[in-house]
Amino acid sequence: MTDRDTLVNSARRTIEIEHRAVGELLQRIDNAFVQACEIMLTCKGRIVVTGMGKSGHIARKIAATLSSTGSPAMFVHPGEASHGDLGMITEGDVVLALSNSGTTTEILAILPVLKRKGIPLISMTGKCSSIIAQTSTVHIDASVREEACPLGQAPTASTTAALVLGDALAMALLEAKGFTREDFAISHPGGKLGRRLLLKVKDIMHSDAAIPQVAPGTLLSDALLEITRKGLGMTTVVAPDGTLCGVFTDGDLRRTLDSGKDFRSTLIDDVMSTRSKKIRENALATEAVHLMQENSIYTLIVVDESEMLKGVIRMHDLLQANVV
Repeated sequence: MTDRDTLVNSARRTIEIEHRAVGELLQRIDNAFVQACEIMLTCKGRIVVTGMGKSGHIARKIAATLSSTGSPAMFVHPGEASHGDLGMITEGDVVLALSNSGTTTEILAILPVLKRKGIPLISMTGKCSSIIAQTSTVHIDASVREEACPLGQAPTASTTAALVLGDALAMALLEAKGFTREDFAISHPGGKLGRRLLLKVKDIMHSDAAIPQVAPGTLLSDALLEITRKGLGMTTVVAPDGTLCGVFTDGDLRRTLDSGKDFRSTLIDDVMSTRSKKIRENALATEAVHLMQENSIYTLIVVDESEMLKGVIRMHDLLQANVV
């Protein structure tokens, strides 16, 4: 049975080897890297990423990262490319080929067609003198001193290096294109970040008949009935013209109870808060979260530019919408 120290030492050795491999990539961000970025930036079609075996898995991830950060990309299996899928690669595309050996047979088989179509080839290999590297439009050196595999067989440090270089390309392109958080959210509408960046207060606030509201001069006892009916734990106090006069929350209720006021004779005007925090309906939901957290409150009143009441939003609503 393997002892604990052997397992720990093996893991640490793997991390140290891959850490060194990644660190050495810093010296490879040179003119070739810049040329690769320039070719991708001027690409009128898609960036087609390809690779076999473990390199293929890394290629799929790189294609996904490029696509989600503003550079349309797709993965094409080089083996399938020779049997019909090569038609997916069209003029205007750019091919990014991953091959640690630089001699992957399936990639070599499609090189003549790429050359004939005039499609730029960016290669990322571990052998600068390899056929794929030498026949590429641009070659990026992804070589490593050693694999983390003690047998020297399983791709480990080499695939990590290729993945990091792919991320470096994607991030360089992202910044060059001015890709924003809003752009990212649009391509990720189903994710939490998308919701955080795209949802507005008006999309999740309580509005119209769902807003608890009473008029100035309402008895506190009647206001409590409105709070119970609407179930939001508070009520707004609204003038006949629709402008907000004040708010009565559970905090105001506790203070009223402590003061010993008679609920049947006290007017809402005498116990409501007139300095409640407000937000515009077109504000981002994330702004509502920030305002609530900053002021340690759980409800915001939504008004327009004329202070007309538009809705109510609670921290609970933001949690349900996965904004928090």
